[in-house]
Amino acid sequence: MDSQENAPKATRRARGRPRDWHDKTAQNTIKSLDRAMEVFEFLSEAQGKPLTMIAEEMGQSPATVYRILVTLEGRGLVEFDTEEQLWHIGARAFVIGARFLRRTSLVDRARPILRKLMEETGETANLGIEKEGHVLFLSQVETHASIRAFFPPGTLSQMHTSGIGKALLAQMESSRLDRLLATTRLEAFTDHTITDHEALKQDLATIRAQGFAVDNEEKNAGMRCIAAPVFDMNREAIAGISVSGPTSRISAQEISQLSRPVIEAARALTLAIGGDVTP
Repeated sequence: MDSQENAPKATRRARGRPRDWHDKTAQNTIKSLDRAMEVFEFLSEAQGKPLTMIAEEMGQSPATVYRILVTLEGRGLVEFDTEEQLWHIGARAFVIGARFLRRTSLVDRARPILRKLMEETGETANLGIEKEGHVLFLSQVETHASIRAFFPPGTLSQMHTSGIGKALLAQMESSRLDRLLATTRLEAFTDHTITDHEALKQDLATIRAQGFAVDNEEKNAGMRCIAAPVFDMNREAIAGISVSGPTSRISAQEISQLSRPVIEAARALTLAIGGDVTP
């Protein structure tokens, strides 16, 4: 009887995982698939390029890259412009990416909050999360004004130049922040970009104290962004909400006033996903 009861436990393993699940050595990777994904990711960041340029910049043979692109094209993941002779990311890639967004209710819950924030401030409202040391924009509600910020879903941005990025950095545990900064070069995009680690830490301390972050023309000259963090049930910052627009409409004097609806929107989304709003 005991042996029969124990038998299922001895053979049980996690569903969908082989016995060597934790073995990430070369024997468990498919080199051709890995190479194909490298081409796919490269094209996603620098799409609209001819075959020869893709191969040259990646250090691959044109024949190899061509076979990969044709295979991906067959799945709709990339597309070829016959007139311009250029390769682009395909519509199927967006469909698959959109399924990632449906993993969580964060985007759905954020949409009405972003729309209300845009209507209250008159500026474009954004939702983003931290993804491998960058800000990944998940959703946006654009202003009706002619001059506007544009961060389509899927856009990646450096954290130290982004309002949402700095709002999330300000909430990181000091040890994790130190590890991230140790491997991050603070690239300069404008004269206002913070490129010194200590200066960035001082800015993050101010952000924690006031409850919101400001991208003060740090990524694009003439554009400002005000952002606040969204928290989960463990009081961990998992996302950020922001408004962004030209300095002609978001003046330095208006930052304090515009920060209030941004903070309130982040608080509303925190509550909507069951997060902790304790100060």
